[in-house]
Amino acid sequence: MTIQADSPARTVDPDKLMAFVFRAVEEVGATLNTALVVMGDRLGYYRTLADGRPTTPAELAERTGTGEPYAREWLSAQAAGGYVTYDPATRRYTLPAEHAAALADPTSPAYLPGFFQLAAGTVRDAPDVLTAATDGDGVGWHAHNGDVHHGCERFFRTMYNGHLVHDWLPALTGVVAKLEAGARVADVGCGHGASTILMAQTFPRSTFVGSDYHAESIEVARSRAAEAGVADRVSFEVAPASAFTGTGYDLVATFDALHDMGDPVGAARHVRQAIADDGTWLVVEPMAGDRVEDNLHPVGRTYYGFSTLLCTPASLSQEVGLALGTQAGPARIRDVATTGGFTSFATAATTPFNNVFEIRP
Repeated sequence: MTIQADSPARTVDPDKLMAFVFRAVEEVGATLNTALVVMGDRLGYYRTLADGRPTTPAELAERTGTGEPYAREWLSAQAAGGYVTYDPATRRYTLPAEHAAALADPTSPAYLPGFFQLAAGTVRDAPDVLTAATDGDGVGWHAHNGDVHHGCERFFRTMYNGHLVHDWLPALTGVVAKLEAGARVADVGCGHGASTILMAQTFPRSTFVGSDYHAESIEVARSRAAEAGVADRVSFEVAPASAFTGTGYDLVATFDALHDMGDPVGAARHVRQAIADDGTWLVVEPMAGDRVEDNLHPVGRTYYGFSTLLCTPASLSQEVGLALGTQAGPARIRDVATTGGFTSFATAATTPFNNVFEIRP
């Protein structure tokens, strides 16, 4: 087969073409499965299957109070994707224990439904991003649907629960001792306050101020703090990263938010003014290398997708619109920090999903 472009003519290998077509079919199935995982989460399918009992579609429908045809097709799709197993002899479906930990246990460090909810919400708003891309405009975080906001918090809360207190804070020089004794902490770009509340629960002698420009997220954060019983030492304010209040902070934290900012350098300058001379700026960013070729793997691909449809449009919607991108890499984050007035920059920890930076005046 030969195809003629403007020039030159290119020969197509039919086997390679069909291999790509079947890969594309798999990609479409995976795209549809994002919505199916959200469906399974919201209808209680995964929680019902989590006991490991082999189940028929009729039994799943009865136990969840849903329509049997939906349960039947959903189970078959999950079996085709390897999310559940299927026994042809009994015609029953089983959710493996490992998959139950990832899909039905909110306390698991591998809990994934929020990740799928975030992805589904992001794709749902893709038409707005397409329109903005034609004009070079942005789409603000506030302009997205609730699945983006709530899915983001559910996904990142899982990582904070697994790593923040036990791994990331102990990796910072002298910070845990300060928090145990009583420190002043600012959580910049706090969203729904998951990270702020977790730190407040762990370090009751410290006080915390969470800030975010998104008023609706701050309302949720205040409600969550009251529910968690930490409202006496946690406050939240509506403010952009370049204008949060207070000075002399022992710790300033920015979790998975710096790359979303329109002016991260301006934010760094404000953090430098607000932080104590012996303070620490903890910056957690998506795992990324400095070169494109460092990020050509499944995690990088996912983050580049979010960067295109969510994070870069958010930055472009703000003043300056630097558009660092989700895969900015340590070198660009270091440049932001040093341009903002900091002199010490180090990678304190890593996970498959995050780079953790310790930045000091």
